[in-house]
Amino acid sequence: MRGKLGSRTYFACLMPMSAVPNLFKFTDWAGFTPEDREQRVLNEKRVPDLRDYILDNEDDYLFSAITASYKSDPVYEEIKNGGDGSLGVLKLRLGDDLIINDGQHRAAGIAAALKENPALGEQTIAVLLFPYENKDRVQQMFSDLNRFVQKTSKSLDILYDKRDPVSAATLDALEEVPVFRELTDKDSQTLKTKSTKLFTLAALYDANAELLKGRDDEKVGDKVELLVDWWSAVAKQMPDWTAVLTHHKEAKELRAEKISSHSTVLRALGGLGQELMKDPEWRVRLESLGAIDWSKKNPEWEGVCIVANSVVSNRQARAATKSYIKFRLGMPITDAEMRSIGRGPASITAEDL
Repeated sequence: MRGKLGSRTYFACLMPMSAVPNLFKFTDWAGFTPEDREQRVLNEKRVPDLRDYILDNEDDYLFSAITASYKSDPVYEEIKNGGDGSLGVLKLRLGDDLIINDGQHRAAGIAAALKENPALGEQTIAVLLFPYENKDRVQQMFSDLNRFVQKTSKSLDILYDKRDPVSAATLDALEEVPVFRELTDKDSQTLKTKSTKLFTLAALYDANAELLKGRDDEKVGDKVELLVDWWSAVAKQMPDWTAVLTHHKEAKELRAEKISSHSTVLRALGGLGQELMKDPEWRVRLESLGAIDWSKKNPEWEGVCIVANSVVSNRQARAATKSYIKFRLGMPITDAEMRSIGRGPASITAEDL
């Protein structure tokens, strides 16, 4: 189809996947200065993910159109059907490469998938073709096509992802645990200051991913049952959560004063569950959770998950937070875990336990 955007004529077509490795030019821009590149450097680490996405969802994958520029003058033959000339056949010279303006990672992923399953070559992808003018123009096209692209929040990705079993289990379990059902923001990556919620769906997903480690082969229903069991028991030992749920405390007030709903703590609790639920008496041991002081002013959090009066959420902080909770619950912990919370084996007393 021949169309027009601004002052430029372009063509939209469907192209067999098998043509992608042969027609599109994959330039190694690594040796060029940013000013001399026509495109960003291909991130090779993204290609296997795109390849696997296609191969794992052969009946249900989806890609947006690839945009490319042609350097040779094509021949466009209109289809004489009494129309306006917008339908026709576009002929490009054999051997002419198409310069990708947008979609180089998609094209590389398709090429990699074709090596694993050549039958995919019979399928088609939409391609938009523009005339190549000069380097400045293709750089401008790249900027225009990417400038207004906004990555969706992780929470929204989880909400809409129907393939990921952890997403599915998280969403089903969330509805069964009142504190999560009422106080989880399913849209945003981070909570705004005045938000009435305590958790984000992204944080809950990450916590559940920790909790469900080693259970990949289980059915989603079994995962949901485990998640509901664990978080319902945890919620009983978290009076702060209940206070917000019952409107005895505002969410923003709790978030300002305590860390009990912070993503670092939530993920640490998920990792804790993965270990603790192996103990038949885990519910009894979990009762000590209610005695933990989650206040940001509690000096024991300093160096664990609070640094310079700010809660941190890196891997080290999450591991140390889990170690601290294990310590308070009287669970066996290693010397390394003890050091991560500022305690040595010799400092453990009966009173601590």
